[in-house]
Amino acid sequence: MAMASIHKLLTGTYIHRNFLRPRAALPPFVGNHFVDYSSSSLQKKVTSVDRASQQGKTEEGLQGHDREEAALDAPSPDRTPEVSFDKAIRDEAIEHLRRLKDEIVAHLRGPDGRPLQEVIMEQARVVWQFREKEDLDKWIVTSDKTIGGRSEIFLKMSKNNRSALLYGTLSSEPPQDGDSRQSGYCAMISRIPRGAFERKLSHDWSQFNTLYLRVRGDGRPWMVNIRQDTEFIQRKNQMYSYFMFTRGGPYWQEVKIPFSKFFSNQGRVRDVQGPLVLDKISSIGFTLSDKVDGPFFLEIDFIGVFTDPAHTEEFAYENSPALNPRLFR
Repeated sequence: MAMASIHKLLTGTYIHRNFLRPRAALPPFVGNHFVDYSSSSLQKKVTSVDRASQQGKTEEGLQGHDREEAALDAPSPDRTPEVSFDKAIRDEAIEHLRRLKDEIVAHLRGPDGRPLQEVIMEQARVVWQFREKEDLDKWIVTSDKTIGGRSEIFLKMSKNNRSALLYGTLSSEPPQDGDSRQSGYCAMISRIPRGAFERKLSHDWSQFNTLYLRVRGDGRPWMVNIRQDTEFIQRKNQMYSYFMFTRGGPYWQEVKIPFSKFFSNQGRVRDVQGPLVLDKISSIGFTLSDKVDGPFFLEIDFIGVFTDPAHTEEFAYENSPALNPRLFR
């Protein structure tokens, strides 16, 4: 019994010393073979170390590859981007020619690209309305800040995106430039429509006789300005004006101004008056200059034109031979 125990102890010591030695001291084939089949714990440790080293090498390789791609994609500081002016000019010309073609096709179809019968039967037309932010791009706002004043004006969509809100602060304090004596105005002006090759276009309102607006204000009086652009030098870029009185309060009001009421205005009321040329309208605007300092607002739903059958007046102002003798020859 004792001899058997001693034999087992010696045999286990011999196996431990000769077979369970460190992996580095064994030949590669024997070490791998023994580790794979004799020591599971040592196998896991060695395998994890190998996988970590392989993963590190793989990550380093990927990072190096990414750096190479980044180096290839990065523009050289010595290289400048190529700009082809000929291509830009050619693309611009093609775009304008396409727009010119669309204008010709629309003109052959009828006024404003609609059938002639539909235009003749039209009794009202909405020219400007405010339903989205892109509608605000058709307008510009200005004030006496351009000459050094302190008035401010802003234009934005209302909360429900169903109208435009024109608001700001009016200040009649003149600029401190030693020259200006008067100040205090704010204005909103429509942009002149443009056609192909940046040609100026005009609105044709010759079949209507009344301007129609739906607004909501704060009780201030506004000046409605219509600018015409004719081919005659004497009447080129003339502005016609009339007053619009807002009631104030929470309710909308519909403003109807006959075109025959508009008078010629070039900084002052001209002595010689003439009717508005309705087929050469270039823009419309609203000006506040009532010399009442403080905040203001004007909410606009739409701006249109319509035919009022009850209005038969052609022109509200008369001329005399002393003022305009050419009309009485």
